[in-house]
Amino acid sequence: MAASATVDVAFVVPLSGPAGIFGPSCEACGILAADEINAEGGLLGKELRLRPVDGGRSPAAVAAEVGSLVSAGSVQAVTGWHISAVRQEIAPVVCGRVPYVYTPLYEGGERTPGVFLTGETPVRQVLPAMHWMARELGIRSWCIVGDDYVWPRVSAAAAKRYAARSDIEIRDAIFVTLGTEDFSAALRRVAVSEAQGVLMFLVGADAVQFNRAFAAAGLDNVCVRFSSLMDENTLLATGARYTRGIYAAAGFFESMATTESLDFEGRYVHRFGPDAPTLNSPGESCYEGVTLLTQLGGRARSLELPALCGAADSVVYSSPRGDLRLHGNHLMQRVYLARADGLEFDVLAELTPAP
Repeated sequence: MAASATVDVAFVVPLSGPAGIFGPSCEACGILAADEINAEGGLLGKELRLRPVDGGRSPAAVAAEVGSLVSAGSVQAVTGWHISAVRQEIAPVVCGRVPYVYTPLYEGGERTPGVFLTGETPVRQVLPAMHWMARELGIRSWCIVGDDYVWPRVSAAAAKRYAARSDIEIRDAIFVTLGTEDFSAALRRVAVSEAQGVLMFLVGADAVQFNRAFAAAGLDNVCVRFSSLMDENTLLATGARYTRGIYAAAGFFESMATTESLDFEGRYVHRFGPDAPTLNSPGESCYEGVTLLTQLGGRARSLELPALCGAADSVVYSSPRGDLRLHGNHLMQRVYLARADGLEFDVLAELTPAP
């Protein structure tokens, strides 16, 4: 059988469900990465093609589709933005078979061989933000509101451990079903806690509904909100009247004024036009995932897992997030704290790991 002239990649992004708000920007950024890579000769000299998979469905359904594509030899790698519950189903299915570059921020701890991670973790995102907000704003009491699955629960546990060794208090932790629209019970508990801030671990549409209800209840007068998954699209969907007192941390914001980010935004607008989906961290992470896969393959001169794993710690490159390197299977990157200003983010500081 003749060798294929392409490298096909299962591109798992949310096209439905609460995270579907991120889908258009994820798709656009993945396409941009593939276009640029192919213009430079492709991946291992072959055309890189993305095979979209809707990552917004049930984790079992997504993993079954990805597994079928891998078993049929239809894809040689997997990447994309999807929630951790989906990753936990995909990773065992592809383990030892094809590389898997997982792009979202997540709860940390993934060590499956052949899984590479580009996203932020609590130790470099949530905890430094809590430290900064305690030092700069005097926010020392928090209430947690999160969706009820692995990323919010494990991230909340990390926040509780950090608070226990710091002069910070977690007064309540509330978890709701993914896809919740009525947050009235959660808001009553937030009000009763009298916390100075809410740690939000809510996905997409859930965050939008919570933000609107939170401000409508007047809680934005007495309580700030911090989210590690609050992007520009979520701000737009929330509406300017409901975004006062929202803080977020990420490795990329559209408003970052670095040379690398400005250059990326220029290429993005040139490719998709002024009406393109708003750039955000989930979308840019998909650009990162396709790029990292190519960097890994180029360094290893192969997509075979032993070669990729052996080459991982030698991968260093420049991206819209700046200069990046792999350490183990995680991408090391700068993380920034920003405050919502209407429908945009004002980047305030670069975070350093909390003590």
